[in-house]
Amino acid sequence: MKKIYLGLLVMSASTFQSQKFPDMKAPVAEKQEHIREIHGDKVNDPYYWMIDYFKKGKDSTKVVDYLKAENTYWEGMMKDTEPFREKLFQEMKAKIKEKDESVPVFRNGYYYYTRTETGKQYFKYCRKKATLNAPEEILLDVDQLAVGHPYYAASGFSISPDNMKMIYGVDDVSRRQYKLFLKDLSTGKTTDLGIKNTTGSAIWANDNKTIFYTSKNPETLLTEKICRHTLGTDSSKDVMVYEEKDKTNYIGAEKSKNQKFIMIYSQATTSSEIQYLDANDPNGTFKVFQPRIKDVLYDVTALEDKFLITTNKDALNFKVVETPLNKTGVENWKDFIPHRKEVLMQGISEFKNYLVFSERQNGLSQLVIYDRKTGKKEFLKFEEAAYTVSPSGNPEYNTDNFRFGYTSMITPSSQFEQDLKTGKRTLLKQQEVLGGYNKENYTTERLFATAKDGTRIPISIVYKKGFKRDGSNPLLLYAYGSYGNSMDAGFSSTRLSLLDRGFAFAIAHIRGGQEMGRQWYEDGKMMKKKNTFTDFIDCGEYLVKEKYTSPKHLYAQGGSAGGLLMGAVANMSPNLWNGVISQVPFVDVINTMLDTSIPLTTNEYDEWGNPNNKDAYLYMKSYSPYENIEKKNYPNLLVTTGLHDSQVQYFEPAKWVAKLRDMKTDKNVLLLKTDMDYGHGGASGRFDYLKDIALVYAFMFKLEGINK
Repeated sequence: MKKIYLGLLVMSASTFQSQKFPDMKAPVAEKQEHIREIHGDKVNDPYYWMIDYFKKGKDSTKVVDYLKAENTYWEGMMKDTEPFREKLFQEMKAKIKEKDESVPVFRNGYYYYTRTETGKQYFKYCRKKATLNAPEEILLDVDQLAVGHPYYAASGFSISPDNMKMIYGVDDVSRRQYKLFLKDLSTGKTTDLGIKNTTGSAIWANDNKTIFYTSKNPETLLTEKICRHTLGTDSSKDVMVYEEKDKTNYIGAEKSKNQKFIMIYSQATTSSEIQYLDANDPNGTFKVFQPRIKDVLYDVTALEDKFLITTNKDALNFKVVETPLNKTGVENWKDFIPHRKEVLMQGISEFKNYLVFSERQNGLSQLVIYDRKTGKKEFLKFEEAAYTVSPSGNPEYNTDNFRFGYTSMITPSSQFEQDLKTGKRTLLKQQEVLGGYNKENYTTERLFATAKDGTRIPISIVYKKGFKRDGSNPLLLYAYGSYGNSMDAGFSSTRLSLLDRGFAFAIAHIRGGQEMGRQWYEDGKMMKKKNTFTDFIDCGEYLVKEKYTSPKHLYAQGGSAGGLLMGAVANMSPNLWNGVISQVPFVDVINTMLDTSIPLTTNEYDEWGNPNNKDAYLYMKSYSPYENIEKKNYPNLLVTTGLHDSQVQYFEPAKWVAKLRDMKTDKNVLLLKTDMDYGHGGASGRFDYLKDIALVYAFMFKLEGINK
């Protein structure tokens, strides 16, 4: 049957800003009655049918036709920007060093690194034995493997203890469902292990023939099982060593840095449990380290003489405790680094002679060196107002060299090595910005907005010198605000294309993240989720009040859970923004959280709540972007999604856009772009993503009248 849109779509009477966008008629989606009734609340969802492709796959053409119609529409509306978008793409690409190489990391007798070549989209994974002067071994040529694939992701790269074999994972659909492959590094032979629906990595036991991997449910994509595979056997005979019964938990496996233990971890938002096994006894039985306790999270670091545990037990901001190797229960835990109200303990990098603690204080990340022999502590110091610092590339246990990454909004990503014994710090590599970059031409500040409840919200901002605070300049405000993920200040070479055209860029460190400690997260989730949205609005209003910008020139951007944020603030304060960019947005909160067949739903109950509970349902309904669209004016909107998105399914943004089209009373532009080949993370090639950034920039530039 010939595909036509006439049965699906009707023409909109709306016209848009003629001086900026062509007078095209937008597609309007068909409505079908679908009643949701729960807790005595009856709601008609006329766009529920858009879930069909998710439920029926290729048997459903109606949804695909609609998404293609929306793609045709945005392409027409933005057609005049094509030359400018190409210019922006080339401009951003020209700043990236095409032929490049990562800093080699020494592990078990070899230096490992990746390198990229001019004109190639992917990379080569390589190593050299003992010294950097040794001949190069190309372990995996991803450029070659990706030929013919619209999407290709290779991950894992797990080397056997004897350095002779490698396991890696491949996803060529963009659903984060990886197949496992074995490569014999002596012969070059690659074998498909027949293991599908994994997270893409495997953990080696010390016998060089046994691996442990995490298996996903192919429908819900939940990580449900840990399996053991013996090389040379059929994968159908793999042994399940652990099955997670609690559908709210994520699970996985890892190996201790000292190579002594295989660890299985199971974690939800509020509790966790770890099991461990001697890595020399892969056929043994895993032991529970400490049975899960309600509202207690813990993580284990193995040393040669004891375990260290990072936990929030009786410690909101986490602390470090210690316990003997043979007595791991909570009754044996003793304080090692006590809880501090003003410091968030985030993790430990362990070495034979030293520990390095990753902490957070006053909204900034910090590293603390601890001498295991003397107990002496040393804080690494940095001068900039806002920055990010974190451990980077430290797989070796028996070394006194510690590597860390550092960046700020004006300092390109830099990797340092510090001699923990002498304190000598060496810059190993700094991101090279081709075409020239001088950080002195830009200014970064750390500001604080006051929320309506009196809470001070940090803002990191960057702009080019000469930027005037008179309210006339455009500003892009970004945030995330969920899962305790902190959005720290960092450098982006692509952002220069924005700054050099007069924009300021700011990050709002809103509640729901963990920038200001664990309470910052607790105050931005579940029944306090609205703080995330009002914080962002308060940051926008502060930037307007301080004349960094004005509502005519203020733009908002967020993705995934940050896309939920965009949908909420567009409903709550539509007149504050000239434009909103909502990428792979989680905007249909209740319908998704009620449907356990949708990937990852049950894992999210401790973040958003379970709408089967009436109080949670009513609270979620009060902010869910899809539920709260009204007949009123909305800002200009650019919405993006991927047909194969495994995290936020395509139908959420598609339904949201369809309902917005039907309800909004303005003539502002509303665009939906669907990548038909990609998923949550977009394109897999290292330059393709620049086209998406170019579109976002061109959208804002068009609204600002910037065309070069």
